[in-house]
Amino acid sequence: MPISEGHQGTILVADDNGANRELLSAMLSAEGYQVVCAEDGQQALAHFNSDSIDLALLDVVMPRPTGFEVCQAIKSKPETRLIPVILLTGLNSDADRLHGILCEADDFLNKPVNKQELLARVHSLLRLKHFTDELDNAEMVLFSLALTIEAKDPYTEGHCDRLSKYSVALGEKLGLSEELRVALRRGGLIHDIGKLAVPEHILLKPGPLTPEERKIMEQHTIIGERICAPLRSFRHVLPIIRHHHEKQDGSGYPDGLKSAEVPLTARILQITDIYDALTTDRPYRKALPVEKALAIMREEVKRGWWDGAVLDEFESLVRGNQSLQPTESGH
Repeated sequence: MPISEGHQGTILVADDNGANRELLSAMLSAEGYQVVCAEDGQQALAHFNSDSIDLALLDVVMPRPTGFEVCQAIKSKPETRLIPVILLTGLNSDADRLHGILCEADDFLNKPVNKQELLARVHSLLRLKHFTDELDNAEMVLFSLALTIEAKDPYTEGHCDRLSKYSVALGEKLGLSEELRVALRRGGLIHDIGKLAVPEHILLKPGPLTPEERKIMEQHTIIGERICAPLRSFRHVLPIIRHHHEKQDGSGYPDGLKSAEVPLTARILQITDIYDALTTDRPYRKALPVEKALAIMREEVKRGWWDGAVLDEFESLVRGNQSLQPTESGH
């Protein structure tokens, strides 16, 4: 079975039976894969910690711990949860298969293993892993670009990280799904990525912008959405990028949305963005105390700018969580 270039990878074979390890290793090595072996669950986990594993073949009944337990362990860690796992076993009951599914195994093959079926499954899962790795790389490029924008202004150091932290905490308090909390974390980091297209003399201008300059600046939300649109994993991030400058009374940009038309995730980021801007040092003033910042935000709610209910929840969160309050330096 030919394996196209770029789909080879490092495969972990974990089985307490030496003959099985040798057989699987020979099958996979003949196809161009690099193979590392483990005699039990403990050795398998050690390989995940020390090696770059692309796929794992785990014997279910191996000792210390079982294949089920190893699978569950690696799927529970963010850094290894996307590694495909195929469970191999002589067991064939529905209960065992259900156990494998609950451990988040990607596939389940019975022993004795059919060579062609095994290689087909391995090929398919590694191809999917390859695409996932490329997606992760694309996301990292976006995050790096976002940080270059932040780095241009010494007064915004750490701003994106704080927004991610504040927004995710508020999303949790509001009961948002994990998917939307992930979007908030990403949105906090890259909401202003469209500013890459804004000339520096406008981006870093110390005084008020002219109407023409403001029009250019306001395009950054649309440009940011366009930059991130090709990534399907960012579908819940796009509304945050495009709408984090909308206002409840419809006076914001780019679409003049009102009230509930503004996505909740964008309203969350707005609140945390304003709070961070007020409680950190700026060229024209020192960081404001938390009480003063919240009072200003209350006045802006009365003007029809922000969602008062979201601010209520954020204020409760800030007062109950010391880590969400700025340090004396304003950072």
